[in-house]
Amino acid sequence: MRAFVTGASGFIGSAVTAELVAAGHEVVGLARSEASADALTRLGAVPLRGELDDAAVLRAGAESSDGVVHLGFKHDYSDFEASGRTERAAVETMGEALAESGRPFLFASGLALIGPGRVVTENDESPHSGPDAPRGGAEQLAAEYSARGVRTVALRFAPSVHGEGDHGFVAILAGIAREHGFAGYVGDGENRWPAVNRADAAVLVRLALENEAAGSAMHAVDEQGIPTREIAEALGRALGVPTRSVAPEEAAAHFGFLARFYGVDVPASSALTRKRLGWVPTHQGLLADIEAGYYAV
Repeated sequence: MRAFVTGASGFIGSAVTAELVAAGHEVVGLARSEASADALTRLGAVPLRGELDDAAVLRAGAESSDGVVHLGFKHDYSDFEASGRTERAAVETMGEALAESGRPFLFASGLALIGPGRVVTENDESPHSGPDAPRGGAEQLAAEYSARGVRTVALRFAPSVHGEGDHGFVAILAGIAREHGFAGYVGDGENRWPAVNRADAAVLVRLALENEAAGSAMHAVDEQGIPTREIAEALGRALGVPTRSVAPEEAAAHFGFLARFYGVDVPASSALTRKRLGWVPTHQGLLADIEAGYYAV
């Protein structure tokens, strides 16, 4: 299969690219720089220079593919709405390019704000719609293309996709702990975060691309929900700093943009994903990765 992959050289995307190439697929990866292009070439992929807001490049990549894996996202934490509008436009561009083709369109989505306070399953629909919604309401938008001959699959990644080299939420938490001299959690820290190792997530993406039985949403979740207090305690041990609670009313000042996610209880199941795809995570969990020192550098 010839797969067009956005975000192909990123933390998750590079693992997906390597997994697809190892399975015998041809990968054309969107590359926004020469460094990204070189990284993709080393992984055995073909770089296609362009940006996420370059509609012509996205259309060409999608039209010439047997399927799309859209992992790229503009992480502008100072302007979530702008990032969402870019995401929505990208999904619309590639969805139109694939319309009436029967080809797969896999795209990254998130779990953090689907159903706080309960265990979210693959059968739960995203409640976010419209250009001003989180991620531009892209999951609901993409689902519309399933009625237009596109096999759409939302890849709902856990808030922590972890592993060596991670620069996501847990790495940001580690940086905040260094800055303040302690590893914090919000309130009693009983709220839970799901997690998955990026190598296991990459296998899930490959299986979802290859398997027509994949549902409209797949959950990249190994550990259903780790109490954030335990995450903070592991970071504290790894960094050699104490662990302490941050009052909910002080969370925004302490954690910045991350407070809107870190203080929420967002457990999620991947039971249906495992059943449909035969996906079995085999790599170590988040706390083991923290203990291994991946976030202490």
